Amino acid sequence: MPLLSSTTADKNIVDRSKPHRNSDVARAVRRTRDRLSQQAGNPDFDRELLKLHARAMVNGAAVVPLLVLTIAIAGVLSGMNSEALVWALATMGCYAGLGIIARRVNRTEAADIRQTSTRNAFLAAHFLSGLGWAYFATLGCGGCVLDQFQVIKAVILLMAMAATAIMASSLRGALLATFAIPVAVYAYVGSHGWMPAEPIMVTLLVAALPFFAYVAHHLHRSSVMLLSFRTEKDALIAELETAKSMSDEARRRAEEANLAKSRFLASMSHELRTPLNAILGFSEVMANEVLGPMGNDTYKTYAGDVHDSGRHLLDLINEILDLSRIEAGRYQLNEEPVTLLAVVEDCCHMMELRARNKDIRIIEEFERQLPRLFADERAVRQITLNLLSNAVKFTPTGGEVRVRVGWTAGGGQYVSIRDNGPGIPADEIPVVLSAFGQGSIAIKSAEQGTGLGLPIVQGLMAMHGGEFELHSKLREGTEAIAIFPPTRVMEKLPALPTKIAAAGRRR
Repeated sequence: MPLLSSTTADKNIVDRSKPHRNSDVARAVRRTRDRLSQQAGNPDFDRELLKLHARAMVNGAAVVPLLVLTIAIAGVLSGMNSEALVWALATMGCYAGLGIIARRVNRTEAADIRQTSTRNAFLAAHFLSGLGWAYFATLGCGGCVLDQFQVIKAVILLMAMAATAIMASSLRGALLATFAIPVAVYAYVGSHGWMPAEPIMVTLLVAALPFFAYVAHHLHRSSVMLLSFRTEKDALIAELETAKSMSDEARRRAEEANLAKSRFLASMSHELRTPLNAILGFSEVMANEVLGPMGNDTYKTYAGDVHDSGRHLLDLINEILDLSRIEAGRYQLNEEPVTLLAVVEDCCHMMELRARNKDIRIIEEFERQLPRLFADERAVRQITLNLLSNAVKFTPTGGEVRVRVGWTAGGGQYVSIRDNGPGIPADEIPVVLSAFGQGSIAIKSAEQGTGLGLPIVQGLMAMHGGEFELHSKLREGTEAIAIFPPTRVMEKLPALPTKIAAAGRRR
């Protein structure tokens, strides 16, 4: 299968070929974090649970006293006289102590809460509140107009038990500390009356206590899970902030390094090119024996080697400067109407002599009726020459290079250069597309290059808003495709009307 490359000229290669392994690692890390964060007996979690319990008690501070006051008023109206008011005052006093403890804990920072003493204080306050409900279980109403007073008391105790199970779920044992004694007292008082409904209500209350304890336990687990998720969220936020600070620092250092690189290249380009031009000129004069015969063929060969080496070094410097300007965003496109077909034909003619020396045929397959592109002609020429040079370089003797120019399906234009060389292994495609990267087979089978041609092509195509695709199959060849977007294609302008054209000529 052919492999499609990206259009970015990024040197950093990220291997995403094993997503299943990445997902397995992510799941393992998530399970480990969940297990660690939800571990029982974690002091931080216990303090947070105490804070949650204190907040719930503060928010619901008026619920239970309002219920007690309503019951007392109803009892007075039913004929209980002052006994209901005494119970109401005693019970609200007990709940007032619980509210004071809850307010104090709610105002305290979680790290400053003394876990054991605070928990014991809450349980003691709940126990005192339960004594108020135990007192309520002993109340009688001989002169009441209500026939089923014991049933009503049981219903009221069930309502109070349900409210406590919900409000005090963050504190383990709070429900039992509050209602264990009231249920026992109600069962004791009811066992002496033995009215038809009393055994049923006693059984209902005794069964309701473990049921509501079970509900409170599940609500407690939900609170623990909520704290676990919040802890995980805080940890992730901290990691993101740390990663952001590291990224900012790395970006700052990269910007400084890029600025230093640009300054170095700007200062060294002239210092390197000036002596190289002299070396190239003098070595060419010596190799061609312009000033007379050298008298020694070995010296003449050395002069040619010096010239070739200097030319290679100059090309390398030019390509490094081009790639540096592209990566730094300082490469300026000189955009103008360009005929893509004409540029590619010129490049093919320029490479014809080099191809003939290796007995390589360049086959041209062009669509002739193509409108012009709005592009940088120098960049388009450099893209074509780089791709042609690679194709000729890696095509064996007697092979062929097929060059195609035409329309894309989306209305753009493309240049395709295909060779029948050794090809590139799939795992080496990212290496070939990186700066100074070269494939192992290509290095063994062809002359060594700078490794900057394809990154420059990627960068120039990205500046034009186009795409660069590299398809290769081992031992069958490679195809490089440069695709220009439809927005770069210039439509033919309609001819001016005759009257307007005549008016323009008169002016």
